[in-house]
Amino acid sequence: MIPAQFEAKTVEKKWYDYWMQNKYFHSKPDHRTPYTIVIPPPNVTGVLHMGHMLNNTIQDVLIRRARLKGFNACWVPGTDHASIATEAKVVAKLKQEGINKNDLSREEFLKHAWEWTDKYGGTILEQLKQLGCSCDWDRTKFTMDSDMSASVIRSFVDLYNKGMIYRGYRMVNWDPEAKTTLSDEEVIYEERQGKLYHLKYQIEGSNEFVTIATTRPETILGDTAICIHPEDERYQHLKGKKAIVPICNRVIPIIFDEYVDMEFGTGCLKVTPAHDVNDKELGAKHNLEIIDIFNEDATLNSFGLHYQGKDRFVVREEISKELETIGALTKVENHLNKVGTSERTKAVIEPRLSDQWFLKMEELVKPAIKAVLESDEIKLYPSRFNNTYAHWLNNIRDWNISRQLWWGQQIPAYYYGEGKEDFVVAETPAEALELAKQKTGNASLQVSDLKQDADALDTWFSSWLWPMAVFGGVMNPENEDFKYYYPTNDLVTGPDILFFWVARMIIAGYEYADAKPFSNVYLTGLVRDKEGRKMSKSLGNSPDPLGLIEKFGADGVRCGLLLSASAGNDILFDEELCNQGKAFANKIWNAFRLIKGWEVADIEQPESSKVAIEWYEAKLQKTLAEIEDNFDKYRISDALMAIYKLVWDDFCSWFLEMIKPGYQQPIDRKTFDKAIEMLEANLKLLHPFMPFLTEEIWQHIAERTPEQALIVAEWPKMTSANEVLIADFDFATDVISGIRTIRKDKNIPFKDTIELKVVNNEKASVFFDSIIKKLGNVTNLDYVSEKVDGALSYRVKSNEYFIPITGNIDIDAEIAKLTEELNYTKGFLKSVQAKLSNEKFVAGAPEKVIEMERKKEADALAKISTIEQSLVSLK
Repeated sequence: MIPAQFEAKTVEKKWYDYWMQNKYFHSKPDHRTPYTIVIPPPNVTGVLHMGHMLNNTIQDVLIRRARLKGFNACWVPGTDHASIATEAKVVAKLKQEGINKNDLSREEFLKHAWEWTDKYGGTILEQLKQLGCSCDWDRTKFTMDSDMSASVIRSFVDLYNKGMIYRGYRMVNWDPEAKTTLSDEEVIYEERQGKLYHLKYQIEGSNEFVTIATTRPETILGDTAICIHPEDERYQHLKGKKAIVPICNRVIPIIFDEYVDMEFGTGCLKVTPAHDVNDKELGAKHNLEIIDIFNEDATLNSFGLHYQGKDRFVVREEISKELETIGALTKVENHLNKVGTSERTKAVIEPRLSDQWFLKMEELVKPAIKAVLESDEIKLYPSRFNNTYAHWLNNIRDWNISRQLWWGQQIPAYYYGEGKEDFVVAETPAEALELAKQKTGNASLQVSDLKQDADALDTWFSSWLWPMAVFGGVMNPENEDFKYYYPTNDLVTGPDILFFWVARMIIAGYEYADAKPFSNVYLTGLVRDKEGRKMSKSLGNSPDPLGLIEKFGADGVRCGLLLSASAGNDILFDEELCNQGKAFANKIWNAFRLIKGWEVADIEQPESSKVAIEWYEAKLQKTLAEIEDNFDKYRISDALMAIYKLVWDDFCSWFLEMIKPGYQQPIDRKTFDKAIEMLEANLKLLHPFMPFLTEEIWQHIAERTPEQALIVAEWPKMTSANEVLIADFDFATDVISGIRTIRKDKNIPFKDTIELKVVNNEKASVFFDSIIKKLGNVTNLDYVSEKVDGALSYRVKSNEYFIPITGNIDIDAEIAKLTEELNYTKGFLKSVQAKLSNEKFVAGAPEKVIEMERKKEADALAKISTIEQSLVSLK
């Protein structure tokens, strides 16, 4: 029995289990051409959100379509260890249990981290199954899997041995909440309202002062110079002099350097080499003392004097009051400035001098620039992101790849002495020991004498190897999987990680495999609410994806999301879209039930059914060509819309009406079989978008073996479409619509037959006359040379159609009604023409308004002509 309603919840579990049991998602190398996607690995800490829903639905559409087109489709899933995010969650959990991370050894902390990951990690992958994602779950990877970590370590050692990784004492971006350094790309700059403090520094041995403006008065405790432009006439007398820093009373030199802008502020600059990247360069140039006033959590250290242990922002308020009390604060102004914040923790970043590991990027980046911007070997969709890509890569800086974290791959540098350069780099402690023995000449060294660098590698340094490492391509590049599946085909991701991840994967691909990691990058937009706001928990505008699936079904949600998701453009999400998707699913289900409800008999096929089938086959082919073109251009939303219109409008609204048997009459077997064939073709096109609904209907149509399941069926073959036939049908639909309008306006029931006379000025095709007769319930359709008196009429282009009046119509009442309508339209026309003849109005009104009035005039004239002709026919 076919259920009356499509029960999404029951169907989804049934078919996902069936697909899994029959291993349709699993791929292994064979004779077929591979089609490969690697998932952008979500954070292991994550749960499904709307962005994931969109991104993974698109990937599933691509992978299911590839499967239907006969490719060996392989979609590799997995998760990212997300160093900062995961470590923060584990630290917070330990804190709730009364445990301080600093009281634990690295091994003890990592035990807690793995326990947390095993308990909470990977939830998102299970949620993706509810969405219908057909990933090869047997290939699931985690960036901290032993083989994945081994790939990362080998990559580090290789780059170090090539002279591309180095250790440097640099000014870095410090996240005081996560207590780690960040790369420049992980810092988000936000405009914030702050204050500008004007401070007085006394010149040593005099009563003279210089005034300096700063947004950070707390950093004066780290000042080691005042800098002035050498040509600034106002301060020539201060050459060789010194100044006194307020509160700490440190005596600092006054230096002169062209770096200072004479026109900005007072022309005097405080120099704090430990807390500003430009000040650091000035300090190095003038050999200034470096005084770091902050602890790693951005509280002040002993250089903070009586503010020691207090948070930087608390100190800012307190020190400004103290400066005011001692007369060193002259004024405070409101000041809008850009503040760097951590992408992960949202904490305000501190510039900090630190020993870190860096990767030289200048040479590495060249093949990646060429691949996207010169050779077109890798294409970005939409292509406007080429400009963003070019800007980032042409202005690239060395990559800070070390993080002061324990969760992640530990840097494989081993120290054998106290000096900064007393280290070796190796994949294992045993290899490190041999290198250390060679370097020191000390054969008695033991592994226990080596101390591994405490830092972990940046998470992105792990995930930039993802397309290679998931196939074992870093550790064993000659293995069968890597040689078969790499390079992958398509990558679907967000433009926000175009540099973090996409560009870096391209760089790594050319460095390690001498090949691109993928051919196409489809960049999705952000999912926003219907008011255009970014979704967030605080705004309460981020729906629960699993709740949406529960309410609308996975197919409804997938369809609703994709109908509005054009490449690279933000999606204004409204639940109504999912409701539209659910309604579409119900429409298809009811169409299927209608067909299966017909009685089939071995009777002659009507001419109207032959014509309908020929037309629908042409329409299907035209739409198929449109779909293929849209997929080629990564217009996934447009591809779905083309299928939507084909199924809803052409198949359900027209084709089924054209072939539907009369009331309590059977359908001929030939037409029925063709209807099923067309339905199956529609299901194949729809399957990538609505997998559960389509598989359910497919399996209801006939008994199927596992080899005959829709998921592994064959995509419809493309042939040429009869464009003339399609155009002729569009004309015929206008004729049918005219009949329906007259029936509605004149209250002529459909059961009452009518005659139709045609003056064929347009020389329109007669191919669809059988359809016009059936859908209009026309007994006689005759072509005549003259207008027909005493008939209702309408036009389609230059053709005139006449329906002779029967006894069902009150002619006098009809004439009265038309006369009233004619008089009203003439009055309306008069008012429009009055406006258009008013020179003042025409001269002053916008062009669009004039255009609109002229269209009203043309429409009114056409309507008057039609009504007058109808009246002539009736009199």
